[in-house]
Amino acid sequence: MRLLDRYLLRELLVPLGYCLGGFLMFWIAFDLFTELEGLQESQMRVGDVISYYLVRTPEFLVSVLPIALLLALLYTLTNHARHHEIAAIRAAGVSLWRLALPYFGVGLAATLVLFGLNEFCVPDSADIAERIKFARLQRQPDRAERHLVRNLGFTNTRDGRRWVIAIFNERTGEMIDPQVFWTLPDGSDIWLRAERAVPADEGWTFFHARELRGTNSTLVPGLQTNVLTMAAFTETPDEIRSEIKIGHRLNFRKARRADVPIFELLDYLRLHPNPKRSDRFWLHTKLHGRLAAPWTCLVVVLIALPFGAGSGRRNIFVGVASSIFICFSFFVLLQLGLALGTGGYLPAWLAAWFPNLTFGIAGLWMTARVR
Repeated sequence: MRLLDRYLLRELLVPLGYCLGGFLMFWIAFDLFTELEGLQESQMRVGDVISYYLVRTPEFLVSVLPIALLLALLYTLTNHARHHEIAAIRAAGVSLWRLALPYFGVGLAATLVLFGLNEFCVPDSADIAERIKFARLQRQPDRAERHLVRNLGFTNTRDGRRWVIAIFNERTGEMIDPQVFWTLPDGSDIWLRAERAVPADEGWTFFHARELRGTNSTLVPGLQTNVLTMAAFTETPDEIRSEIKIGHRLNFRKARRADVPIFELLDYLRLHPNPKRSDRFWLHTKLHGRLAAPWTCLVVVLIALPFGAGSGRRNIFVGVASSIFICFSFFVLLQLGLALGTGGYLPAWLAAWFPNLTFGIAGLWMTARVR
């Protein structure tokens, strides 16, 4: 790494750390102020409060990391421009694109961090935080049963099977009193019922299983066995968990929450390759939105370069004002795109990527015009 790159990185990472730390402190103080009474009613101790906010920190970082990066970049670039450092660097034969290479490296690293947080930390953070918050009020049996889903029903439209499960254990994948309905190619209906089922290496193993066969709603007893392994049942526990989570979100349309991992969306779409029209718009817009969100950090670098690297001696607060304007414009375009995508007025990929494409192209064009 060249000496210039190290200098530019140092000058960026320091304000970035201050921005993230300041945002985090403000968020915790504001949340404590508004939720203090609820935390006291939950009988939370100091250690519980610390754990509660540590668990919720990834969700907060996902929201503020692009904003903090934009603010830090505009501050840093404006500061360099005020002291004519950018002009001196470019006079030495270093192009603006080469000068911005460390910034793109930070943007790429932030993109990877944002993707990891979105996929592996944020989805379960709200549930874990709620358990910490109410841990001292819950009884032990309630905690033991929180992984049990009762009266679960779902349809695997991919393979034409309908499941009805009395109790499903999300942790182990075990089913109590499962029932499976499907139709054979010859038109005969099958009803399989068992006392219990567990996932096997291939398919599912049913215990004390009974099978009924028939046509025209007339079923007659068929196979009855203590242990029955159905390798043809390709539904996995992960797919069933995704069915539970996404089915709940489809009912309430929490389209603004970034809490559905990509692999769960893909599992759900594998089970439901042809969802109804409104669900299809929501699912595909959500999927592309999850893919597009982390790349906002790279778009931030593109849009900050022309705003901050222009020549001239400017007040450093111009960078702060520019960041507010850019964030507001990006947020408006993001909400507009999601609304048009979930409503079916735009293709899902275009609706989700619209803000990134708009600001990215604008950033490339304006950067190319910087003198």
